[in-house]
Amino acid sequence: MGNNKTTVGLVYGGKSGEHEVSLQTAFAVMNAFDYDKYELIPFYITKQGEWKKGPALSAPLDKVEKLKLEEGGEGTEAALGAIFSRLYGGDPAVDLMFPLLHGTFGEDGTIQGLFEMANIPYVGAGVLASAAGMDKVVMKKLFAQAGLPQCKFCHFTKHQWEQGSFNLIRGVEDDLGYPCFVKPANLGSSVGISKARNREELERAVELAFRYDLKVIVEEFVDAREVEVAVLGNQEPMASVPGEIVSSADYYDYAAKYTDGQSEMIIPAPVDPDVADRLREAALVAFQAIEGSGITRADFFLRKSDGAILINEVNTMPGFTPYSMYPLLWRETGLGYQALLDRMIELAFERYENKQALSYTNEP
Repeated sequence: MGNNKTTVGLVYGGKSGEHEVSLQTAFAVMNAFDYDKYELIPFYITKQGEWKKGPALSAPLDKVEKLKLEEGGEGTEAALGAIFSRLYGGDPAVDLMFPLLHGTFGEDGTIQGLFEMANIPYVGAGVLASAAGMDKVVMKKLFAQAGLPQCKFCHFTKHQWEQGSFNLIRGVEDDLGYPCFVKPANLGSSVGISKARNREELERAVELAFRYDLKVIVEEFVDAREVEVAVLGNQEPMASVPGEIVSSADYYDYAAKYTDGQSEMIIPAPVDPDVADRLREAALVAFQAIEGSGITRADFFLRKSDGAILINEVNTMPGFTPYSMYPLLWRETGLGYQALLDRMIELAFERYENKQALSYTNEP
């Protein structure tokens, strides 16, 4: 920790399909940090999984480079690559790691396990919560155990499908009906997800999902509003105000690029105060069900027919540009972007220090 500053290793890029989103997040975070308190060391992971380490940053990236980034289009990734390519080399010490990786190899517990093995503090969820939050089947089983209402679903492995697809299809039709949604069980982005309206579409959807994972989950269709709550903390987590995602074909903005390009975020969500309180409480239950720590975004359905609150999923490494839902929810709750970064780092050190008191041998 040079000059009483905390040295933060920022890990971004990665092998998942959300590599480019991670670059945008890294750029935003690099320019938001308080450089009077921190110095940053960039760790870029290429799409092939190669790690590149850079020298410390003691100030935000050049504004001219930011303008290049904002030109957008095909040059966006090239501009980021040019910026980051100059940062590599050197070997300074790191006090804490800050993963900004989305999807597989980033929020699934793998890199968290690496940090645990290296005995270094890191921001966000631990190994178990990350893995459970990535596996939709395990996640839903934990939600059920915690008593959280959710939509009906079924799941099966590729081996089970190959052994008896007809019976599995009948089971989906009897239990869930059409339309239904078919998803790979472990995937951070929307890749491989299909809506099936009949048996033929269901078969095609399952085959597509099996291209991305060995386990598939099928969920019933719910006519519902989509609302999200941000959670922040360790043993005593806090929940933000809820926000709503509204699909609108004629609406498009920068933040919506991280959903389907046709979505609007309404923060706070237009719901009754008692519904907002129930959503926040359910978000905390979901966070504790996966044994979360640091940060998590909980996504819910508000069923239109009866107003029921159904947990959909949690995301242990949500989008984190200043325009993403997670930081915007906290901004509306009273915690700005820079203060949120500070709090996430405090929580990482807190969890690390608590674990250091544990003994891993049978010595007295």
